[in-house]
Amino acid sequence: MTDQLLIGGIVSLTTVDYPGYIASVIFLQGCPWRCIYCHNPHLQTMAPTESLPWEDVLRLLNTRKNFVEAVVFSGGEPLIQGEALLLAINDVKNIGYKIGIHTAGAYPDKLAKILPLLDWVGFDIKHEFKDYALITNIEGSGEVALKSLRMVIASGVQFEVRMTLHESIPQESIVKTLKELASMGVKTVALQKCRDKNENIIEHPIFSDRLLIENISKCFDNFYIRG
Repeated sequence: MTDQLLIGGIVSLTTVDYPGYIASVIFLQGCPWRCIYCHNPHLQTMAPTESLPWEDVLRLLNTRKNFVEAVVFSGGEPLIQGEALLLAINDVKNIGYKIGIHTAGAYPDKLAKILPLLDWVGFDIKHEFKDYALITNIEGSGEVALKSLRMVIASGVQFEVRMTLHESIPQESIVKTLKELASMGVKTVALQKCRDKNENIIEHPIFSDRLLIENISKCFDNFYIRG
């Protein structure tokens, strides 16, 4: 039931969360991981202080359908809400929006159910898959993320892989991860600069190695740095 959807917030207008489109972002409550650089810790639990009614969100989306082009479900980890997310996606598609999702792939089985409904995926990579727990604090998170990413690649849905470069990730691990992504068929990658709780950028040393960054960029059709 969509009335069970736990909504932690909404951004009614953005040009950065779905590349190439004007979008609204719906932030869903809940995440099974506890990433050390998480910027939305208030979205980690399934108990929001106040959840927006889905009917109010649909009403807003209906009023903006001649201007906004897409709706992105983000989090938290939106896949945690499973069936309620699936129903919400169908509601939004019926209005006529393109559908995007931001996910780290924590629930491959739930992802499989919604992939046919998606137009775009923003997929978050944390570390080398074998070392995911160093970021997520959850054992086994790398295995499920890898399964989900392979699923996205095979689906034919447009997608972008993003990797936030926390200072604890060794440079050689970043390079290994990016080479593995390229070998899997990933075409679009964005490296994201990490920020502290006060929104100050913590620059990873790899960004100072311009030659290395240039060489890495050649592995992909589209390569971005976001800060």
